Amino acid sequence: MQPTDISNPQYFHKVVDCQWGCPAHTDVPGYIRLIAQGRYTDAYMLNRQANVFPGILGRVCDRPCEPVCRRARVEKEPVAICRLKRVASDLREDVAALLPKAPRRKNGKRVALIGAGPASLTVANDLLPMGYEVVIYEALAVPGGLMRSNIPSFRLPAEVLDEEIGMIVGMGADLRLGTPVKSMKALLAEGYDAVFVGSGAPKGKNLKLPGRDEAAANIHIGIAWLESVAFGHVERIGERVLIIGVGNTAMDCCRTSLRLGAKNVKVMARKPREFFKASAWELQDAEEETVEIVVNHSPKSFVMEKGRLTGMIFEKMEYEIDARGRITAEKIAGEEFFPCDDVVLAIGQENAFPWVERDLGIEFDKWDVPVVDQVTYQGTRPGVFFGGDSAFGPKNIIWAVEHGHQAAISIHKYCHGEDIARRMPYGMNLATSKMGMHEWSYSNAYDPVERRVMPHVSLKERFKKLNLEVELGFTAEQFTREVERCLNCDIQTVFTAKLCIECDACVDICPTRCLTITTNGPEDELRQRLSAPANNLSQDLYVSTGLPQTGRVMVKDEDLCVHCSLCAERCPTGAWDMQKFTLKVPYAADEAAESVPQTRTGT
Repeated sequence: MQPTDISNPQYFHKVVDCQWGCPAHTDVPGYIRLIAQGRYTDAYMLNRQANVFPGILGRVCDRPCEPVCRRARVEKEPVAICRLKRVASDLREDVAALLPKAPRRKNGKRVALIGAGPASLTVANDLLPMGYEVVIYEALAVPGGLMRSNIPSFRLPAEVLDEEIGMIVGMGADLRLGTPVKSMKALLAEGYDAVFVGSGAPKGKNLKLPGRDEAAANIHIGIAWLESVAFGHVERIGERVLIIGVGNTAMDCCRTSLRLGAKNVKVMARKPREFFKASAWELQDAEEETVEIVVNHSPKSFVMEKGRLTGMIFEKMEYEIDARGRITAEKIAGEEFFPCDDVVLAIGQENAFPWVERDLGIEFDKWDVPVVDQVTYQGTRPGVFFGGDSAFGPKNIIWAVEHGHQAAISIHKYCHGEDIARRMPYGMNLATSKMGMHEWSYSNAYDPVERRVMPHVSLKERFKKLNLEVELGFTAEQFTREVERCLNCDIQTVFTAKLCIECDACVDICPTRCLTITTNGPEDELRQRLSAPANNLSQDLYVSTGLPQTGRVMVKDEDLCVHCSLCAERCPTGAWDMQKFTLKVPYAADEAAESVPQTRTGT
């Protein structure tokens, strides 16, 4: 193999699995270490550099960081990253003085943001400190988008939303609530320098089955129904409720139903559980609240008696699944009737752009989704950008945040006549963590404690109020133990080949057998003759240049390393060093540091 190019930030970035897995590249180990030091405000602000909603996402993030957490390779459960994010938010002090500020003197550029959801708010967060005048158009009477209207307040309290949205709007955004954009053509005529569309995917999918129209009064579209509940337009539901769908919206619908008076709630799934879209913790919370999940039942028809919905008929499905977990065949094995008073359809959502005229140069694909560049987030009309669910369909909040960051870069470049595709590369900083003999600037002791379990409000209490937050947050004892479970993957093992004397001390002491000194060879062959075969191909090998004594190479399997620092402690020459890796993610303000020509722009 060729020696590994460790000058490329992506190599070390990939080693920090949680940060690599986070769409916004949040410095997870960094803020966890600050929590461990009791520096909650610093942890919050570090988090906020990438994720502008630490308090919100500390409660409802979809957590793409956790499934890839290295701790899950050592033990069963990953670090409770999302819960720890909430700790920093709950325990921080006032951060008003630490937040970015908008300058009094503006830069003369006006940008319109459509929708006050996470993507638009992130764009505003990045552009306001740069002197942009930002106008946010929001159809609802309150900002937040689907974070507000579709996530129940028992999971995400309104005061948490209000505070973090206020941090952004408070920088000087012109937030126009109750002001839906009804015509893109009319908006463009107002002469904004750029327009960002962050209007989400607000249209819930319907289920056209026999009886659907006749039973319409008792059949509800999930996201619209949740919005009606959030704003107090719906206060009750029947005692027997069927939820169709098994995504996170379905879990919110079933738990909300219980709080509106339902006594028997069933989630009906067409496929087996391993094909569910809902997060495991959402399923767990729903089942704890007595929701029954019925698998392998495909909806067939609604049943009416005397003009009222009385139930649904489902086809009972059987599947053949191959060794790779794919469905290879299915058949109908009968029918079953389930009585109900109401049905909530939570089978997906999609974009809706009836307000975008089709003669503006903004192209839509065959699914009526706008054609958007996946790097610049610009649509087919220059100066019109998309992000969040409105760009590529439903994802999650942290993806919307990342879209907002990237769109802000593009908007800044566009407004200043630059090539929006030409973007700053990621950078990095490496700094030794060595403080003295056998002493490091981080805790490297391995704590075998199991993942802490978040305490919840008791089942008896949680249904008394619709807005009673169910999760209580970690106790001090819990988060003190949980932070020690982090393996500090951002503290990298950096090897200097010319210092190695091939004494094998590091190889001997490594507890995971991730180090091997051997002759070089092709990667496939090399992987199989390491101290422990490196079979996880998604994880890179580190291969050094030839060692001074024999020309052999040092090979490290990044899949096995637990960053314990024993190799660096044992090395007599300092060939191994534990170095703190900091990923330098460019934002719009970083792009602004470059010299830009001032040109007239307009959409």
